[in-house]
Amino acid sequence: MGKNEAKQKKAFKMPHLLWIMLGLLLVASILTYIIPAGQFATDEAGNVLGDQFNYLGQQTPVSPWGMLMRIVSGFSGSATVICTVLSMGAMTGVVLSTGAFDDILNYAIYKLKDKGEMVLISGLFILMVYLGSFGGSDALIAVVPIGVIFCKKMKLDPICAIGVTTYATLIGFGTGPTKQYITQLMMGVPMYGAFGTMFISMNFFMIVGLVFLLLYVKKIRKDPRKSLMWDEGWNPDAMAVDEADESKLGNNVKLSGRSLGIVLVFALQYVVIVAYSLSGGTQSQELMVALAVVVSILCGIIAGYSPDKLGDEFVKGLQSMVFVCFVIGLARVMSLVMTDGNILHTIVYVLTRPLMDLPRSVASIGMTAIISVINLVIPSATSKAAILVPIIQPIANTLGMDPNLAVQAFQYGDGFTNIVSPFLGWTIGSCAMAGVPYPKWLKWALPKVLAFIVLGFVIMFILTESGWTAF
Repeated sequence: MGKNEAKQKKAFKMPHLLWIMLGLLLVASILTYIIPAGQFATDEAGNVLGDQFNYLGQQTPVSPWGMLMRIVSGFSGSATVICTVLSMGAMTGVVLSTGAFDDILNYAIYKLKDKGEMVLISGLFILMVYLGSFGGSDALIAVVPIGVIFCKKMKLDPICAIGVTTYATLIGFGTGPTKQYITQLMMGVPMYGAFGTMFISMNFFMIVGLVFLLLYVKKIRKDPRKSLMWDEGWNPDAMAVDEADESKLGNNVKLSGRSLGIVLVFALQYVVIVAYSLSGGTQSQELMVALAVVVSILCGIIAGYSPDKLGDEFVKGLQSMVFVCFVIGLARVMSLVMTDGNILHTIVYVLTRPLMDLPRSVASIGMTAIISVINLVIPSATSKAAILVPIIQPIANTLGMDPNLAVQAFQYGDGFTNIVSPFLGWTIGSCAMAGVPYPKWLKWALPKVLAFIVLGFVIMFILTESGWTAF
C-alpha cells in the first residue's frame, strides 16, 4: 500500500490549461524563427493565387513578447464567438439552475430504465449530432454542463460527458450537409448541391461515433479502473448524488409542466437557428445571442424566478464561461502568430505541392489527408477555405476532378481533427469545463479520429472511382 501511495505521489501531473496554452503559443513563436517565411501572391481583390508562391528570403519572426502583445488582437478577432459563448453560457446557466433538465433526465431514466442506459446515451448523442449538424457553432460548448450532469446521474466518467456533447456535436458539425456553403461558393458549385450525400455521410459517421462511445461505456461499466479518468480520481462509487436527486428516481417520479415548458423553450431556439441558417440568414451568431437573452428571461419566468434571482443565475452562467472564453482568445492568437510570422502559407505550400503529381483517385485522398493535418493548426473552416480553395481548385481542374469532389475532400479534412485540435477553443474549452486533462482526451479521441479519417479516405476513393458529381 505504501509503494502504491509513493507511486501516486511521483505520478506526473499535467500543468494547468493556462500553461499548456501559453506553452503552445511559445512554440509557435519559436517556429517563426525556424520555418522559412513565405507567401502566396494575391490578386487585386486580395484573393490568394495558389499557383504563385515565393519564399521571402528572410525571416519575419514573432518574438515571445510580440506573441503576448497580440493577445488583445486575438480576443478582438474572437469577439463575436466570445460574446456568443458568454451569452449561451449565461442562458444555459439559467436553464440548468431551474432543474428542468434534472427532472426530464430523471423521468427518462425512470421510464426507460428497463430498456437500459444505452437507449438514454444514444438518444442524447443523436440529438447532439443533429444539433451540431444544423445549428452548430463554437457556442455549443455551452451544452457541456448538460453532459456533465447527465454523466453524474449515470455514474459515468467525465470523458463520457464530452462524448455525449462536444464529441457528438463536432461529428455533426464536421460532416453536416449545411456546413460547407462557403467552400462550395468559392469552388463555383451550387450551395447545398450535395446535400443528400452529405446527409447520408453525417448519419453514417454518427452511427460509427456512437458505437465507439457505447463500447467505452460498456468497458468502464465492466471495470471502472479501465476509465482513463481513474488515475485522476474518478470513481463511480464515490460520485455524490444528493437525496433530492435520488428521490426523483423512485416510483413516484412525476414530470412537471414547468420543466416541460422550460425544455421546450430551450429546444425551440435551436429550431429557429436551424431554420434561419437554412433560409440563407447571415447573422446566425447575432441571432444566437439575441435568443439566448430571450430564452433566459422566458425560462426564468416559467420557473417562477424573481428578477433578482434571474439576474443572479444569469451572472453565474457568465462567470462559468470566463476562462473558457480566455482560452478561445488564446487559440486565435496562435493563428495570428503564424500569419504575422509568414509561416502559415509556407506550411500550406509544402503540404499541398505533392498533390500535383498524384493520380486523381489518390489525389482526392491526399487532399483529405493534408487538410486534416492543416486543420489541426487552422481549425477555422473559413480561414482554410480562403487559403486552400485557390490551391485546391487548380489542382482539381488539372486532374479533371469534379469540384464537388474537392469540396467533399475539404469537408472530411476540415471536420474530424477538430475533435482533437489543441488550437480549437471549442475542444480545449470543453475539456476545461468537464475537468478532463487534454492528454487524456487526446488518448481517448485520437483512435476514433484516425478511424473517421480512414473511413473518409474509403468514401473519397469510392466517390472518385464511381464518377460521383453531386447528390
